[in-house]
Amino acid sequence: MITVGVLGSLQPREGAHVRLVPMALSHVDALAAAAMADRSTFGLAPIPRDREATLRYVERALADQEANRCVPFVAEVGGAIVGSYRLMSLEWWTWPEGPIHVADEPRVVGRDPPDVAEIGHVWLSTAAQGKAVNAAALILLMQQAFDVWRVHRLIWKTDARNERSRNVMVRLGAGLEGIMRSHSPAADGGIRDVALYSIAPSEWPEVRRQLEAVVSGPSKGS
Repeated sequence: MITVGVLGSLQPREGAHVRLVPMALSHVDALAAAAMADRSTFGLAPIPRDREATLRYVERALADQEANRCVPFVAEVGGAIVGSYRLMSLEWWTWPEGPIHVADEPRVVGRDPPDVAEIGHVWLSTAAQGKAVNAAALILLMQQAFDVWRVHRLIWKTDARNERSRNVMVRLGAGLEGIMRSHSPAADGGIRDVALYSIAPSEWPEVRRQLEAVVSGPSKGS
């Protein structure tokens, strides 16, 4: 179990095809090697290009973790680090005061799990793609979000031009909420429009079924 506010006690999460390990500075060299080995499939993804950029990438992730903004992982396959995942943009809602009380709300930052999370900074080395690794990792992350944290909403954003990533979201059953124009810097030096998707708790069982079908099926696609 991951407990926000007790981030020093994070434990690896293991599933079919992949192991998610809490990110640490000791992962910089292996993560840089995975990012630099073959960049032909990265396209529009903002993935560090060398060791120095990877060090900054990890340091920023750990600073955000310390501030209760994210929980970063590296993905490990067969003992080798092959990429990165993050539960990020964590939100704790402020509930309106009034006569109606919602059970277990409001949640307190640093003590309780978040109300909202986003899956982000998702990337796998080219060698690890297309082998159900991504689906297996997403199961672990969504189990944490929906089954442990009981989030009310799970977000997934991508560059609006990234058709591959958007098709994955659609196949899983994530709902497109819209396009956020001129949202943030793009990996290719411009300013990107972002496609915003989300999954509600009621949709999680079907999304999980879709992911499990990928994990247990033929080794093709991610």
